[in-house]
Parts: sequence; C-alpha cells; structure tokens
Amino acid sequence: MSMNQTMSTSNTVEAARPALPLNWRAKLARNPEWFTATLIVITCAVVAAINPRFLQWATLFDLLHSATTTSLFALGTLVVLASGGIDVSFTAIGALTMYAITKAVFAWWPDAPFALILLAGAVGGVVLGMLNGLFVHRLQAPSLIVTIGTQYLYRGVLLTFIGTTFFMNIPHSMDHFGRIPLIAYRTADGLHAVLPASALALVAGAVLTWWLLNRTMMGRGVYAMGGSTAIAERLGFNLWSIRLFVFGYTGFLAGIAGILHVSNNRLANPFDLVGSELDVIAAVILGGARITGGSGTVLGTLLGVALVTLINNVLILVGVPSTWQKVIVGAFILVAGTLFALRRRG
Repeated sequence: MSMNQTMSTSNTVEAARPALPLNWRAKLARNPEWFTATLIVITCAVVAAINPRFLQWATLFDLLHSATTTSLFALGTLVVLASGGIDVSFTAIGALTMYAITKAVFAWWPDAPFALILLAGAVGGVVLGMLNGLFVHRLQAPSLIVTIGTQYLYRGVLLTFIGTTFFMNIPHSMDHFGRIPLIAYRTADGLHAVLPASALALVAGAVLTWWLLNRTMMGRGVYAMGGSTAIAERLGFNLWSIRLFVFGYTGFLAGIAGILHVSNNRLANPFDLVGSELDVIAAVILGGARITGGSGTVLGTLLGVALVTLINNVLILVGVPSTWQKVIVGAFILVAGTLFALRRRG
C-alpha cells in the first residue's frame, strides 16, 4: 500500500470515529464559573450544616447588602482585566467622589435630589478614571504602576485638601434613599430583615456591563485588546479610545458605588473602602477572568463576589476566626489558579 493510500485510510478512520465527550479540562475552559459555583455550594452546605439559621432570607439580604459596593467595583475591574490591564485605584476614586460630593452638597444644597447626587458621583468617577486611561496610554506604562500612583494621588488629595473627619450630616435625599426598603419583613426571631433599594444598582450594573461586553463593538475591542494589542490594532480597533473607555467605565461604577456606600451607611468616612482592592480583584479572578486579559464574564464575576462575601461575612457564624478569612480566600485563589492553568494546557 502506498503512503498516500495509508494517509487516506487513516483520515477516513479518524472521520468515522465518533467524537469523544468533552473532558473536565475542556468543560472548565468553556465554563470556569462552574468551579466558583461549586465552591459557593460547598461553603453554604457546610455553614448550613453547622448553623441552620444560615438558611433564611435575612442572611441573603445581608449578603446582598454587603456585596453591592464590592460588585460594582468588581464589574469595573472585570472590564479592565478583560482589556489586559489592571486597576487598583477604584477604591480611591470611590472614596474621593463620595466624600467630596457629600460634603459639598450638604454645604451648598442639602435638599439636592438623590438622582443629581448620583449623577455627580458618576461624572466625577468617569473623570478620575479617564485620567488613569490617559496616563496609561500617553506614558505607555503598565496600568498597575500608573493606578498605584493615582491611588496615592487621589487619596492624598482627599486627606490633604478635603477632609479627614467622619461626616454624618449627609444630604437629606441620600439619607432617605438609604432607608428605602426594596423588601422588608420580620423574622421568627423578631429581627427586621431589609433588602435596601441600592441592591437594584447591582442588577443594573451587571446588566449594563454584560451588554457593553457582549453586544457592542467596544466590548469586542476590549476582549481583542486583552488577547493581543497588535492583533486588535490590525483589526482596526482604536486602542486609545478603548483604554479611555475601560478606565472611565471603572471610574463610573466606582463613583456610583461610593455614593451608594454613603447612603446605605449614612456616614461619609474618608478612610472607608481602603484595603478592599485585593478582595475585589480576588473575586474577579475566582470568577474565571485571567489576569493577562482577554477573558472574563459578568456571571463569573458576580459568583466570585458571592464567594468572597460569604467568606468575609458568614464563616464567623460557624466559629471560623476572622483572621482565617484571608487564608481561605488565598487558598481558593491558588486552587482556582491551578485549575485554570491546567485548563489552558488541556
């Protein structure tokens, strides 16, 4: 038999062979969110087995309340990571906008409508975020280095020129919004369980981010640039506009998160939100986003936030000391990183 006949026979046999089912690596590569969802189910099952009071609506309401600000930060971080960058200044943006706007509005227009205050926070966040994008593009420097610098810059401006004291006299509309219950009921223990209206911002932010990433040309450009800037440029994407968009959008969500944070807590504290950057980035990575860019989903990000929020707020119910929370989050990240690395090799 000639070599050509042998190759032809081999090809025929390969074509006739039925397709093998996807192995676990392929499944994980297509849906990395399943790993995070599994960790959430296991964590909930363990906590519920030890403390049955965990399984009540009040717990879910508390978790959603705790996760609102983190989720908005994480959705912005997802967009930056998907583009191949990284931003650690979002908490500084949120703190600067929430404190400066709250203080200014109370001094000059205490009866300002909440929608206008929220808009001011969003615009302030966009401006500060776009400054990040401008520096990254013009300096051609790693976004991590740039945003570390702007994080210190924004916090320095806040603490030096605006204020360092707790500010409890927030505008009336912010105080009123923070008290609006989306759902409220009294538990069997006599506790008042409330899901605040700010949880709607979490839903709106998730829907908007999903639409931008999956249904717009800008979203395609974000993933393309995260995969390869050279290829994205050859495909005709404007890297300058994409960088401005991703950092501006992160600032937009951070500004809104800051205003909602003050409304929910009815307190403007310039030291709030500091130190939560690593929890936010950890949530996005646990949701399946690669630190090198080009991947990540809204669903995975929200699952990552849910897992980190569970660890930070619920494990205390089963007697796990708070000092172990970071250990558990770090262990989960290491396991996730190992599995996600294996998925790329598989």
